[in-house]
Amino acid sequence: MKATIVLLPGDGIGPEVTSAAVDVLNAIAVKHGHDFTFQEALIGGIAIDKTGTALPDETLRMGESADAILLGAVGGPKWDNPTAAVRPEQGLLRIRKHFELFANLRPVKAYPVLAGHTPLRPELLEGVDMLFVRELTGGMYFGERKEQGDDDFAYDTEYYSVPEVARVAHIAFRAAQGRRQKLTSVDKANVLAAMRLWRRTVVQVSEDYPDIALDHVLVDSCAMHLITRPASFDVIVASNMFGDILSDEASVLAGSLGMLPSASLGAGDIGLYEPVHGSAPDIAGQGKANPTGAILSAAMLLRYSLKLESEAAAVERAVEAALAAGARTADIAPRGTPFISTSEYAAQVIAGL
Repeated sequence: MKATIVLLPGDGIGPEVTSAAVDVLNAIAVKHGHDFTFQEALIGGIAIDKTGTALPDETLRMGESADAILLGAVGGPKWDNPTAAVRPEQGLLRIRKHFELFANLRPVKAYPVLAGHTPLRPELLEGVDMLFVRELTGGMYFGERKEQGDDDFAYDTEYYSVPEVARVAHIAFRAAQGRRQKLTSVDKANVLAAMRLWRRTVVQVSEDYPDIALDHVLVDSCAMHLITRPASFDVIVASNMFGDILSDEASVLAGSLGMLPSASLGAGDIGLYEPVHGSAPDIAGQGKANPTGAILSAAMLLRYSLKLESEAAAVERAVEAALAAGARTADIAPRGTPFISTSEYAAQVIAGL
């Protein structure tokens, strides 16, 4: 297969983890006879410094002609000003909206060898393997808002339409069909009108999937259950804000935020793949970053955009094998024990292929 992949390394540790993921993709290409072409472009803080905008038009043009997009991370103290007219995170919001990437898939898996790195008792982590499907282009993050001006109030609007909820619900139900046939829909229907629309729409969509067991959980209860009984979840579908918060909470189940990948998908094959973690400017350039999230994001790229399921599964097995063999970056190494660098970790994953 021939494929063009646009790389958006971004800021902080983004370039380091993206480089590790590219090394793995190149190894897959050699092993399986594929031809991957990589093109690098700007996003985030570095894009602001070089072009004055968080997402240059040239980046969008390159993405439009690509098969997939692999992103590192954006942001850092240099641009940490919530009142600034141009901010790094605007690049993420704009690229998701431009490509109509309305569903964000975030798998969360607990690895037994990393049980000691979580705040939960090991027995609670047994069998934890869930998938968040977060609505990505609607809700409060994109609703009508008012900044504080001369008056003393501001607001953000939680807005959803039936089509917006239905399309992400379909993705969640289809994902559940390929897993354990369980879907949990998260809302706050006891308080919010937009969430009552959310629940009604998910119920309506469920009629197309009689093989899936659907339950509804209020967001506050879900937050509690993710800690008290995380293994009970299979696929979780949630609004933009709720999905953002809950999936970050669930990251502790994997032992480190550096372990988690994500895929942002729309109606077409183009997807945006990125680790869940941030730019971690405090360790940037030191070789301490955990590239697992980026490498597993590359596996999702193989699966969803390039339709290379066996290659994706091979990468995931190689990550598990590296962890089982003792490969540890700084964030998942026991306190006071040696750890390996970002590139050394990637090399161990590649050896496992």
